[in-house]
Parts: sequence; structure tokens; C-alpha cells
Amino acid sequence: MARLSPPKRLKKRADFLRLASRGRKIAKPGFVMQALRETEAPELRLGFTATKKIGNAVARNRAKRRLREAARLTLAGRDLPGVELVLIARRETGGVPFATLRRNLAKAVDEALA
Repeated sequence: MARLSPPKRLKKRADFLRLASRGRKIAKPGFVMQALRETEAPELRLGFTATKKIGNAVARNRAKRRLREAARLTLAGRDLPGVELVLIARRETGGVPFATLRRNLAKAVDEALA
């Protein structure tokens, strides 16, 4: 089985704020996705966040880990140059079946880029 490398990460607050203000928002069971297509960016960039409404640090970290792995597996073979995504965990992110989380992520990406 080939190793699937994760996409580049968004880490700066300014990037998250830019996507929040200009990006398209799509809510699915388990997460909210903000998407923006930037023409000058050469590759897919991805960010993750979870607010304290999710729960304690353990719950927030678990939700982000699940989103990261779902994104790694779902977006691995896709050619998405210039796309930036932020996945925001919801309270139910930790309890949604992983296959459903991946399916919802694929649908959300297709919907955002249509």
C-alpha cells in the first residue's frame, strides 16, 4: 500500500481569518468546511480548528486527529491546485463513524469546488 502524504498546512491566524471572511462555508455532519480557491497557490493547503465548545483538550485533539486522517485519505489522489480548506470540528466529530466522515468530506469538497 502506498504511503499517502498529508497536504500542506495552514498555520497562521491571518490565513484562517482570510478563509473565514472570503471562503465558502459548507456544513456537514461532523464538521464545517471553509473553502477558497486561490489562483497563485501551487498546491492544496489545509487547516484544522476546534473550539472549546467541543469539550476538553482530549476531545478537541481527538476531533482534529480524526479530521486530519480523513483529509489525508480523502484528498490524497485529488488534484486541487490553489485550493485552501479549513475544517472546523463540531461536537459530534468524535462520534461520527469514520467512513461517514470521509464520505461527507468528499461531498463537501466536490460541492465547494463545483
